[in-house]
This record gives sequence, structure tokens and C-alpha cells, in this order.
Amino acid sequence: AVDSFKKRDVASAKHIVETDGKVNTKRFAIEEQVLITIATQQPMAHDLRLLASILEIAGELERIGDYAKGIATINIRMGDEELIVPLIKIPIMAEKCARMLHRAINAFIKEDLDEAKLIPEEDDEVDRLYNEVYHTLMKQIVKDEDSIQRVSWILWVAHNLERVADRVTNICERTIFTVTGELKEIRSSDQ
Repeated sequence: AVDSFKKRDVASAKHIVETDGKVNTKRFAIEEQVLITIATQQPMAHDLRLLASILEIAGELERIGDYAKGIATINIRMGDEELIVPLIKIPIMAEKCARMLHRAINAFIKEDLDEAKLIPEEDDEVDRLYNEVYHTLMKQIVKDEDSIQRVSWILWVAHNLERVADRVTNICERTIFTVTGELKEIRSSDQ
């Protein structure tokens, strides 16, 4: 989604929007299968925590898909309008989020507690990048108040990426819960 936004590729953005329904359908299929498994197998302890975590993670992944759809929708709304500022930090945010997500899913699959505890620290870096984007965009508005609409679109893209990193942290929390039985929020270092 960020790549299509950066390239101003509206066709690719439309494809992303159309694909969102498939992600939603997959989430509901996973939820249904988990509930059937719980009802028919009556899992205990670790297995029950694993199934509960799968339910939560399916929801987190669906929301991440919604953020990608949101970025694609902004791209479509912008149409032919050029970006008001160069996208320097946003692609970096997107790359970090994608890497964090892949690592979080692998940590969940492998039940890697150490990795699940390590990944959320990178959320701080995404937050820092978001703050830099925010300040850059606010300076643009001060410089040219007619740029408010185009600035707000870019700000929403950055916001969606910041939220992706938060959702990845939630996946890590579920991995920790699955392995240890301890359900607690992971806080970033700045809180």
C-alpha cells in the first residue's frame, strides 16, 4: 500500500482495497475453526491459550489489512495530485512494520518468547519516525496553509503505519500469553 502510494499507482491501490474482503473472510474462517475446535476438543491449558491467541491474532491481522486498505483509499482519493512532501520516513516506517510483523508471526509459530519480548522495542522507533513525519508535515502547513488536505492524507498514512506497529506488539503479547499463561500489556519505553 505504501509502495503504491509513493508511486501514485492508483490501479494497485484499487486492487488492495478489493482484496480487503478476502482478508476479512479468512479471519472469520479462522475464528469459526477455532470455536469449533474449542467446542469439540475441549482443550486445556496451553492448547486453550494457543486457540485464544489465534482468535486475537486473526483480529489483529485483519485490522492491519484495514490499515493497508486505508492507505490505498487515500491514494485513490488523491487521484492525480502530487505528494506535497517527499516520502522519506514513511517507506522506512512501512519496511520496519513489515519486518516486525513477519518476525512476530514467526515468534508466535515457534513460540519464541525471547523474540516476542524483543520485537515491541522496535515500536518505539516507529513512533519516533511518526513524530518526525508529524513535525515535518506541520511545518509544511505553516509554510503553506493551502496544503492542509494533502498534508492530512500523508499524516493518515503515517498514522496507519504507527498503528500497525502497535498491532504487532499485541501479537507479541499473545505469544507471551501462549507460552507463559501471563496476560499483560507490553509498554513502550516512553510510557
